[in-house]
Amino acid sequence: MLTKLLVAFGLMSVCVVLHAAGLTVVIRRLEGSLPSFAHKQGRQLRLLIAVASWAVLLHLAEITVWALYYAGGGGMPDLDAALYFSAVTYTTVGYGDLVLPSEWRLVGGIEALTGILMCGWSTAYFLAIVNQVFIRNAAATASVPRHEES
Repeated sequence: MLTKLLVAFGLMSVCVVLHAAGLTVVIRRLEGSLPSFAHKQGRQLRLLIAVASWAVLLHLAEITVWALYYAGGGGMPDLDAALYFSAVTYTTVGYGDLVLPSEWRLVGGIEALTGILMCGWSTAYFLAIVNQVFIRNAAATASVPRHEES
């Protein structure tokens, strides 16, 4: 049991590293380009879709890390079942149609906690980007001279 818990904390660490690295890629790609999104709703929408898609891909990679452990360690019968179980656990949906053997159950709980943390991190990151777009729109609006009609 202790060994499985230590591995679970290792997997949590892998998820943190993947998430940090993945979000860093997005930050680097966005550096300097946010000002060009002011008042361009189409570009803003594409930006938000791209960021959301990237976040989902990061989460899927993290789900796969957990699934590989379940399938490789005997917690689930095969990779398909492990991927399904991991996705349901990571997202805290918890259908309950597949369950881990009793000696694995705390590992599933750690995955669920990790999923909550990573989803919260993605949400905070997404909100920060939306906030920056809003700030840049407000700044662009404030700098545009208004013509008064007589």
